[in-house]
Amino acid sequence: MKVIYDPENDIIDVILSQEEVVESDEIREGVIVDYGTVRKRLSIEILDASQKVADPKGIQYEIKSQKVA
Repeated sequence: MKVIYDPENDIIDVILSQEEVVESDEIREGVIVDYGTVRKRLSIEILDASQKVADPKGIQYEIKSQKVA
C-alpha cells in the first residue's frame, strides 16, 4: 500500500494495488474509488483533502494486536 499527498492539487491517493484500472466510481462527493477486474478495489482518491482529513501531510500507521481469549 502506498499513500501519496499532492499539496499543489490537495489530493490524497491511497494505492492498494498497481493493477490496471477498469472502472472508477465517485462513491461520495470528492471520494473516488478505482476498480480492477471483478470490482477489486485498487485505489481511493480524496479530493480537497485538507477539508476532509485532519492532517493530510501526516500519516499514522497502526497494527492492531490480536486479543487472546
